[in-house]
Amino acid sequence: MHADQLVNIGISLLSSVALLVIISLGLAVAFGMMGVINLAHGEFLMLGAFFTLSGTRAGLNIWLAMVVAALAVGVVGIVVERLLLQHLYGRLAATMLATWGLGLLLVGLVELTYGETNQGIPTPLGSVRIGRYSISQYSLVQIGAAAGLLGLTYFLFTRTRYGTMARAAAMLPSMASAVGVDVRRTNMITFGFASALAGAAGALLAPLTGLVPTMGQAYVGKAFMTVVVGGPGVLAGTASASGLLGGVNYLVSQLTSPVGGTVALLLVAIVVLRFLPTGISGRWERTT
Repeated sequence: MHADQLVNIGISLLSSVALLVIISLGLAVAFGMMGVINLAHGEFLMLGAFFTLSGTRAGLNIWLAMVVAALAVGVVGIVVERLLLQHLYGRLAATMLATWGLGLLLVGLVELTYGETNQGIPTPLGSVRIGRYSISQYSLVQIGAAAGLLGLTYFLFTRTRYGTMARAAAMLPSMASAVGVDVRRTNMITFGFASALAGAAGALLAPLTGLVPTMGQAYVGKAFMTVVVGGPGVLAGTASASGLLGGVNYLVSQLTSPVGGTVALLLVAIVVLRFLPTGISGRWERTT
C-alpha cells in the first residue's frame, strides 16, 4: 500500500470520526451536563444550516456566516430554555415530549420561511492532490473544526469559573445554590452553549448536503447513538464513541456500502451497550 493511499484513508477515516463529534457534541453537553434529552437536536442542527444559507445570501463570507449561524442558534436555545425547559427539569418524559413538539414546530416554521425545496451552499475551497488522490480541503476544515469544538468545550468546562459553576449546578444544584451559584442562569447558559454547538454542526454540514427542513433527521440518530455509547463523560465519552463508531462506519462503508456502514454502526452500538450499559465512559469518573 502506497503512502499516498494511506494518507487518503487516514484523512477519510478522520473525517468520518469528525462528523460524529460535530453532530453529537451539543447533544452530549445538554444530556451529560443537564440531563436533558433534546429531541429537537436535529432541528437545531437544521437551523444552523439554514441560518448559514441566509447569511451567505445576505452577502456574508461563508466562514463568518457559519459563526453567526452558530451564535444565532445559541440565542434560540437560550429562549427555549427560558420559556420551556426551565419548567421541566427533573421530568424526563415531559422534557422529551416538549422538545419533540418543538422540533415539529421548527420544521414547520422553516418550511414556511424557506419552502420545502432542496437548497444548497457551494462547498468552499477546492481540493489538494496527494499522489494519485484528490482530497477536499473542506474535509480538513471539518477535522480541524471537530478538534476545535472539543477543545473549546474542554476549556469552557474545566478552565473557567463558569465551568466550575456549571458542573456544580449539574451534579448538586441545591448545594450549588446554597453557596451562591445562580443555578437557573447557569443552566440557561449551558443549554445555550449546547444549542450553539448544534448550530455550528449544521453550519459545517451546510456545504456538504442539500438543505431541507427535515435534514436533521438524517443525523440525529447517529448523534444519539454516539452520546449513548459514549456515556456520561461529555468529552471523553463523545470522543471515544465517535472514534469507535466513526471508524466502524467508514471501514464497513468502504468494504460494502453506506447502508452497510450504518448497520454496522448500529450493531457495534448494541454490542457496546450490552457489555457496558452505561457507555464507554460509564466506569470512569464523571468528568467533562
